[in-house]
Amino acid sequence: MLSIALVGPGLVGSEFLAQIAAHQRRAGALSRLRVVAVCSSAKLAVNPLDGLDPLKFELVPHASPLAEIARVARAASPCVVVDCTSSDAVAAMYPAWLADGLHVVTPNKKGFSGPASLFDAIRDGQRTGGSIGKRPLVFHESTVGAGLPIISTLTDLVETGDEIVKIEGIFSGTLSYIFNNFSTATAPANPPKFSDIVNVAKEKGYTEPDPRDDLNGMDVGRKVVILGRVAGLPLSLDTLPIENIVPEPLRAIASASEFMAKLPEFDHHFAAMNEKARANGRVLRCVGVVDPIHGSSVKLAELSDVNSFLYDSAHPFASLKGSDNIIAFTTRRFPSPLIVQGAGAGAAVTAFGMFSDVLKIAARVGYANL
Repeated sequence: MLSIALVGPGLVGSEFLAQIAAHQRRAGALSRLRVVAVCSSAKLAVNPLDGLDPLKFELVPHASPLAEIARVARAASPCVVVDCTSSDAVAAMYPAWLADGLHVVTPNKKGFSGPASLFDAIRDGQRTGGSIGKRPLVFHESTVGAGLPIISTLTDLVETGDEIVKIEGIFSGTLSYIFNNFSTATAPANPPKFSDIVNVAKEKGYTEPDPRDDLNGMDVGRKVVILGRVAGLPLSLDTLPIENIVPEPLRAIASASEFMAKLPEFDHHFAAMNEKARANGRVLRCVGVVDPIHGSSVKLAELSDVNSFLYDSAHPFASLKGSDNIIAFTTRRFPSPLIVQGAGAGAAVTAFGMFSDVLKIAARVGYANL
């Protein structure tokens, strides 16, 4: 039996538990997965003997839920800790969990795009944690592109000895939606205003509570760093050139509501950029690029960047619809890029990516349903 300890039963965490419950119903007595603990920042639910019902459990206040969930996970080994938070503090615990032989699955980008020392400690934990023959596993497919097979595809390319020439993509469902609707090859009769599109994206729940957290490019930057590191490049957010498309006067405004109120004042700025692109038969897209060829490991600015690029209207990135992600891997074996495209955001697809990772661990440790 493979035990699961979940940290963060929010939107994505709850969807993950619902998918586990559906799996248990389908597999019946053949299911080899059980949820032994769930915790939030201040509450906890545990049942290490029989397992919790993924859809019906009661979280109760606890003084140290993270410490307790780790204790329960160790006692319920083999166990995978599923981190559904975006917390730096939780990500910092991965090396200790791995040292104890606990597996880790997460959509949390912080451990893989934060300090290089933490990333290295996580990698070392996979090699030295647990005991010989029972080394812990770490899967983080959902850190880039939700459930799309991006991390796994890149890992396969690297581990089979392919040479990465370039990775480029539209990694943000939010920015994909905004620019796909704002910047089109032909001018509509009534061109939408940039601020109106951002407002609609916010109402649809595509953006962060403060849309500047999407528009500043940091989310895409984290994904570029993750892909670069998986490809073996020493990338860092500190040195990665990231274009912040939030107009300078709006960056220091205190509240999201005030930002949204003032954004229309800069519609002319974005309209001018759009018209310049369209005049040249191009469209605007926010694209992240990992390029290990042009530059060196010293000048990280030449290795990767995140920018608003101009793309010819016939380019695959230009024809993307809705809030989809698209990633192109150009390698020695794939000079014509290998492209992964699809929904790159949302609780259901993110949880799918996490659940797939859990099943990979189950297969590795011998608890897969055959």
